[in-house]
Amino acid sequence: MTRAEMTQAVMPRAERPAGPLLLGVRHHGPGSARAVRAALDAARPRAVLVEGPPEADALLPLAADERMRPPVALLAHAVDDPGQAAFWPLAAFSPEWIAIRWALEHGVPVRFIDLPAANSLAMTQENGNGEGDEDRDGGSEEDGGADGEEGAEGPVARAPIDPIGVLARTAGYDDPERWWEDVVEHRTRDGEAVDPRAPFAALAEAMTALREVYGDGGHPRDAVREAHMRIQLRKAGKEFGDDIAVVCGAWHVPALGTRTTLTADRALLKGLPKVKAELTWVPWSHRRLARHSGYGAGIDSPGWYGHLFDAPDRPIERWMTKVAGLMRDEDRFVSSAHVIEAVRLAETLAAMRGRPLAGLGETTDAIRAVMCEGSDVPLALVQDRLIVGEALGEVPDTAPAVPLQRDLTRQQRTLRLKPEAQERELELDLRKDNDAARSRLLHRLRILAVGWGEPAAGRGSTGTFRESWRLRWEPELYVQVAEAGTWGTTVLSAATAKAGAQAASATALAEVTALAEQCLLAELPDALPVVMRALADRAALDSDVGRLADALPALARTLRYGDVRSTDTAALAGVAAGLAERICVGLPPACTGLDADGAAELRGRVDEVHTAIGLLTGAAPVNPGTATDAGTGTGTDADTSTNTNADLDTSTHADTDTGGLRGRWTAVLHKLAARDTVAGVVRGRATRLLLDEGRLAEDDAARLMGLALSPGTPPADAAEWIEGFVGGAAGGGMLLVHDERLLGLVDAWLTGVPADRFADVLPLLRRTFSAYEAGVRRTLGELVRRGPSAGGPAATGTGAGAGAPAPGFGPGLDEARADAVEPVLRLLLGLHDEPGPDGDARSGQAGRAANVEEPLGATG
Repeated sequence: MTRAEMTQAVMPRAERPAGPLLLGVRHHGPGSARAVRAALDAARPRAVLVEGPPEADALLPLAADERMRPPVALLAHAVDDPGQAAFWPLAAFSPEWIAIRWALEHGVPVRFIDLPAANSLAMTQENGNGEGDEDRDGGSEEDGGADGEEGAEGPVARAPIDPIGVLARTAGYDDPERWWEDVVEHRTRDGEAVDPRAPFAALAEAMTALREVYGDGGHPRDAVREAHMRIQLRKAGKEFGDDIAVVCGAWHVPALGTRTTLTADRALLKGLPKVKAELTWVPWSHRRLARHSGYGAGIDSPGWYGHLFDAPDRPIERWMTKVAGLMRDEDRFVSSAHVIEAVRLAETLAAMRGRPLAGLGETTDAIRAVMCEGSDVPLALVQDRLIVGEALGEVPDTAPAVPLQRDLTRQQRTLRLKPEAQERELELDLRKDNDAARSRLLHRLRILAVGWGEPAAGRGSTGTFRESWRLRWEPELYVQVAEAGTWGTTVLSAATAKAGAQAASATALAEVTALAEQCLLAELPDALPVVMRALADRAALDSDVGRLADALPALARTLRYGDVRSTDTAALAGVAAGLAERICVGLPPACTGLDADGAAELRGRVDEVHTAIGLLTGAAPVNPGTATDAGTGTGTDADTSTNTNADLDTSTHADTDTGGLRGRWTAVLHKLAARDTVAGVVRGRATRLLLDEGRLAEDDAARLMGLALSPGTPPADAAEWIEGFVGGAAGGGMLLVHDERLLGLVDAWLTGVPADRFADVLPLLRRTFSAYEAGVRRTLGELVRRGPSAGGPAATGTGAGAGAPAPGFGPGLDEARADAVEPVLRLLLGLHDEPGPDGDARSGQAGRAANVEEPLGATG
């Protein structure tokens, strides 16, 4: 059919044919929606039949509720398997929605006539087709076909043809969307309204011709669905006569107009599988209607189509005004002149391309050229915010819902957490009651696998009172809530039941410890004892040091959060202490005989265990990558013998923590640092951890580095030691900047690597030093170029502070200037001076020591 033939088919005024009024539409098409409304106004049928699941007939009156705001969707799920679900989305510009609202406004009976959801869900389950929110229909809706079904059959093989694509190519168009806009969305005739029934007659004729040429051409299940729709048509005919209107996908119109026997149609429906199904209305979103988001029967531009449907006149001018408003909100300069020029350019492009009215392609090209200065970056914002859109529908409280959904909705309103389609960041201060309740709700939903919120990296804080979340509500979450409803009727009871079941079925120790952390964050007091028993059982049976090390950090975090949330974690502390003791015993033997990958993995575990023990002992461990003046720490008496297999003497270390756990961990680090049978990357990391916490004097650290970088050490092993000592974490480069002696050792070793071995160590060194910030690398380069300072530590080897200072640093500590900074730091950390024994405010070392724990709990 050529463009002229199509136009001639649309123009004549047609007399109403005998039989039901069949209105074949393209789902989510604003032109089809306007035509349906005009046809219903002209025909005034006694009943309206709409393609959809018949079980939802009882829900149709809710469409007239003033609190029902599209886009919305019918959700059907199997009672015995809530995860088996399907959606039938409807937008404000969907022809089916217009037909339903017209019938309710005019007091006309309206019914759904498609295959029942009970059958379609069972057929989906039987074929193993995934969840029901993907493209469900054969037809050709995937590529914008006229029959964009929202049926529930699950993702299946597509039709061999695309009806709209075939019609567009026949009319000389290379873009089906552009053809559809020209002949349906923008159809005009010299300003005079055409016969509202003419477009449907033309589409029916075109679909009939296509089905004659290509056969049924749709999904094999179409025959079953069409048989059921014909049976419903017969029933409605007996009740209302031929004065009825049917709104369905245009692809089905020829089949519904075909005369068949009732016996033949019933034979097609015989033996269909069936499940018990429940249906309700749920909010939908424009983003979910868009095809690129996964809904195959959707459309590329729901926001644009919604604008075309809502704009009473001058749609292009109104659209450009919307775009200009968006650009101004984003602080881009867009004037009225830009709007005028963009409209003129869009209309000119439409005329040059032979289009009756500028479409989305012309307006987008004009916006890019005039308002975006040729850049696609601001155009992406228009695509996301306007062309697709951020609309999220609403459903009245009277709509049926599972008890868990009702409890969740109640809590969302109480906590002022409105579901939104647009992703947003949420910062929570757990010291506030409302924020703490929000956190509990989000953590409970995570246990129930309802992915509304995901933890995010928020602004830096040394305390545990702040949480950051990234929230986005997607329509699929209603299915997840329905599925989680099998665990309980409230969010609390359901999360408690599921956590207990997961604890009983978990086999890995790390899995149970992670669950314990989740239970504490979600505040599930009834589930925590069950999880703790499972944790104790798994910990007693597991002897693998790697798995124990993986489990300890979660327990340490859990204890820390317990302090913040005032939760009794005494039993958890005992399990954590037991795990830490077993790790201290088993870690040194586990660090020998490792390959490169195993050593790198174990190095990460050493870092995690170090941080966890710092939390367990009530101290704030120094970040393994933060440069510190180790020489001012407590120090340690180290064995100065040249036997690298000898463990460093730790007898001078006093155990400052209860039970001496920190002291035992320090002894483990000394063993790892001194044994040459341990992988170099682990030895280097252990040395660095001891140095950062002041448990190792600078002289001892320099001696260990000198041994590791001695000429007798293979260059590859030495490079691994350097990777462990100054690589991986932030601050490693600053340590070399501040300690010229260590830098000199590294430089001397590097320049002494034989040329034939240098290529072997270069990749590892490149990875180590490339992680430093550009400024750190530049400073290191300048220090190396200058060479050791005259009489400095690198030159004399006498110790820190001897001779001239390192370039860029003073000769020593200026205590007066350092004390002047202290009041500002105390103010920033929220510390307050307390009166000492003599009535004066405490300051200096005594004040700092008394408040060393406070920042963990006092800062946000």
